[in-house]
Amino acid sequence: MKYIDEFNDPDLARRLLDEIRATVTRPWALMEVCGGQTHSIIRHGIDQLLPDEVELIHGPGCPVCVTPLEMIDKALEIASRPEVVFCSFGDMLRVPGTGRDLFRVKGEGGDVRVVYSPLDALRLARRHPDREVVFFAIGFETTAPANAMAVHQARRLGVGNFSLLVSHVRVPPAVEAVMTAPACRVQGFLAAGHVCSVMGTAEYPDLAERHRVPIVVTGFEPLDILEGIRLAVHQLERGEHRVENAYARAVRPEGNPAALRMIEEVFEVTDRSWRGIGRIPASGWRLTDAYRAFDAEHRFDVTGIRTEEPAVCRSGEVLQGLIKPTECPAFGTDCTPRTPLGATMVSSEGACAAYYLYRRMDGPAPRGSRAPQEEMNPVG
Repeated sequence: MKYIDEFNDPDLARRLLDEIRATVTRPWALMEVCGGQTHSIIRHGIDQLLPDEVELIHGPGCPVCVTPLEMIDKALEIASRPEVVFCSFGDMLRVPGTGRDLFRVKGEGGDVRVVYSPLDALRLARRHPDREVVFFAIGFETTAPANAMAVHQARRLGVGNFSLLVSHVRVPPAVEAVMTAPACRVQGFLAAGHVCSVMGTAEYPDLAERHRVPIVVTGFEPLDILEGIRLAVHQLERGEHRVENAYARAVRPEGNPAALRMIEEVFEVTDRSWRGIGRIPASGWRLTDAYRAFDAEHRFDVTGIRTEEPAVCRSGEVLQGLIKPTECPAFGTDCTPRTPLGATMVSSEGACAAYYLYRRMDGPAPRGSRAPQEEMNPVG
């Protein structure tokens, strides 16, 4: 298929929905891991078009949302320093730390800049050798190769005033954490296609086998998601638990070898805290010893910051799939995109933001009810 419209074909969507309805015989709960998939599901009403037996649970796949509060506070501390040019993608600027965010720091005189690539930040460092340029390196495996390349280039070019504040997280350990949680209801996963385009699928078969859950690698358009659901339901109904690739136009089993080599050179696996979830073993990356001189946490000595989440915000339960956004009492009242309490309301991939943006103010439609077709069409 050449054009994105072909992944929004209403006739194909109806056929996929019909096949899912014809296949399912009992309740199943599937988790879409990626926040981009969550937004597509809510935007197109896919969850409300599925048969009552299929429930979609929103997972912790929003990189902005899971960046821990203590890391946000470290960013705020570094960005406040007069010698620093602090660079970040735009979606991090309004993520609340303890009492303020990066926009507030910018308003107070901090040199906070939005960039579109870590290499933009590296170019700033080369143009301003008298300033310390820091790039906020967050995200899943998808953004890791570009961040690794930036610091690799900085060392190669001898740019000593450039550093990364690293908060990278890895998806497979998060899947493990979800499956071993006492309240877990997840019976199958829609894996994030863009992560697998980098990493491949090698880490998933063991997870699928040990936890006896199907894992279907899925894209982000309505037909991608419906096809992933169809394959997962087929496996569940047959008692199977294996990895399937429904995003073959972008994902190869071996991933992207060049990107993997760059990650392996620059980063090493470490334990990582996830906002609202807690510490997950081996779920992140940090700079290797060879690149430790470019680690902003150590360069600016902010390793000792400790924080506590506001009790009123239940975004951690949203990220774990334990509640829907509308089950949080603060949703849409004390917590809105203008006055966010948690990152899930700020991020363009956050589940709370999706529910607010697409007017799911009263939660999902009751199971068994359906909106009129013209109002709830998965392809617009």
